[in-house]
Amino acid sequence: MHVDIPHLMMQAGRNPFLPQTGAHLVQPGPMTGDGLLFAAQSEAEAAATFAAINAMIRTLGQWQSGLPLEQELALDWHDDMVWWGPTGIGSAYTIERYARQHAGPLRASFANRSPTGHISRLAEEHYGGFFGWPNFTAEPVGGFMGMPATGRSGEFRVTDIYRRDGGKLAENWVFIDLLRFWNQQGIDILARHRGLD
Repeated sequence: MHVDIPHLMMQAGRNPFLPQTGAHLVQPGPMTGDGLLFAAQSEAEAAATFAAINAMIRTLGQWQSGLPLEQELALDWHDDMVWWGPTGIGSAYTIERYARQHAGPLRASFANRSPTGHISRLAEEHYGGFFGWPNFTAEPVGGFMGMPATGRSGEFRVTDIYRRDGGKLAENWVFIDLLRFWNQQGIDILARHRGLD
């Protein structure tokens, strides 16, 4: 279970982070309304979902496609994809906005990004995802989430769930333990808010 403590803080009227580049939203369920799967599902559909996720990881998760970011994303994502990001980063709609609001700033603000290394991957019907820590490591060079460069590498603990539509990914729910990442950089987000009324 992943509890988004910063999101809970925002619901209580405390914003633990500077203004984010994406929209802050309560993450909804799938646009298709079919996220609860109670009956046996097609193994062929699960395999197709697994393949789509793995293809995206091979492209996006290695940071080295050599393509412009939006072209790289278009290999594996629908143009009108939705990225339901965590508090502190926010959500984005369409490849263009996702590139501008999250993926581009992330790449520009971190050096020495390791390839992604998820321990567990899963798929059922047209849903799938991965988790396992660290997903990747990176060193902040300044700017991301309004935070400074630190000169030290940190672990990103991420849980990703996807919905596939046809051969590409359409929705992505993302949970990142940002409190732990920034704590590794010597920045205690929770301590900044202790004792505030």
